[in-house]
Amino acid sequence: MLRAWLTVALLWFVGCLNYLDRVMITTMRQSLVEAIPMTDAQFGLLTTVFLFVYAVLSPFAGFLADRFNRSRVIVFSLIAWSAITWLTAHATTYAGLLTTRALMGVSEACYIPAALALIADYHGVKTRSLANGAHLSGVMVGAGLGGVGGWIAERHGWAQAFVWFGQLGIVLAVAAALYLRDRRAVAPAGGAAAAPAEKVRLGEAMRSLFGRPQFVMALCYWGLLGASSWAVVGWMPTYLNERFNLTQGAAGLSATGWYQGAALVGVIFGGAWADWWSRTRPHAPMLVPLIGLCIAAPAILVAASSGTFAVAIAGLALFGLTKAFTDANMMPILTLVADPRYRATGYGVLNLCACIVGGATIYAGGALRDAKVNVNTIFLFGSASVVVCAVLLYLVLPRRSATATSSRS
Repeated sequence: MLRAWLTVALLWFVGCLNYLDRVMITTMRQSLVEAIPMTDAQFGLLTTVFLFVYAVLSPFAGFLADRFNRSRVIVFSLIAWSAITWLTAHATTYAGLLTTRALMGVSEACYIPAALALIADYHGVKTRSLANGAHLSGVMVGAGLGGVGGWIAERHGWAQAFVWFGQLGIVLAVAAALYLRDRRAVAPAGGAAAAPAEKVRLGEAMRSLFGRPQFVMALCYWGLLGASSWAVVGWMPTYLNERFNLTQGAAGLSATGWYQGAALVGVIFGGAWADWWSRTRPHAPMLVPLIGLCIAAPAILVAASSGTFAVAIAGLALFGLTKAFTDANMMPILTLVADPRYRATGYGVLNLCACIVGGATIYAGGALRDAKVNVNTIFLFGSASVVVCAVLLYLVLPRRSATATSSRS
């Protein structure tokens, strides 16, 4: 059990660096444009190309973690994206910079499916959700620290942050290579190990996943939840700016700060609650998010309709808190509805769906705004989507016999 939690602790830092490396470029626009002239559209494309490549490759990256050694996939991914982060600092043209962002999408796509699957292998139903939530808290901290890139760029130039964090990643990769081991490579500590890697084939994995109605519903649930989350997170700063006459900076900090802070608490609380409840209800990883969604839907409406700033922020924070229950429990849910051999592949498919739907939602929100549609309409869509997600999650609940079988994996 000690190795199981030390694995989570190490992956916390890896996950933190994963998100820090990917988002910090968005915080240094002015410094970057001064060094490498580009239009706003070209600047936005740096993130778009990353997300597109990341999304498309996620299922294949997950398959690699199922087919081969999960811990080695994590280490190689960390080495690759750290080297590319360092290489980004040496780009002198826009084409070179765009190429490094595409390569970053390739290398980072391999991390999350492999990491979450490795944690699921090490942790049984008594600790799986909390372990998953603890790891994702590192991801959230990394996203929140993205502003460090802009701070460094102001003082040392845009390239320096990529040099430093690229080097840090290589040091962290050495620690990961020395410590990380696959669950099936160590003595059993309770719970069944994954099937031998040589039995895993991509075609078989896809047939197995999509041959299960519960997985297909979970895929629809995760994609639709991504749409509602992006609708709220993507347009809440604009709403606060217009509704309460806040400055752009104040609106952005209010929206992201309260939401991310509440979500950080939510992944830990939601994970711990699901683990505690799993002692008597094996499908608690589904019930906890279901309860959270029933609170999150009206919370969006409160945030979007209140004329009082404090009440709107309270609604936003409540949405972030309860929506995070689903983040902590998504891989545990996957263990209940998918073959243990294909957990990483399954999560890669979920990741693909969430990224594509999320990106489309942001664009659709902008199109509605251009058409003079009130931003409240976007939030109404988000709230309705959360309600549909709750219904889908209820339908995903497995039969008692299936739950009992899956809970032993």
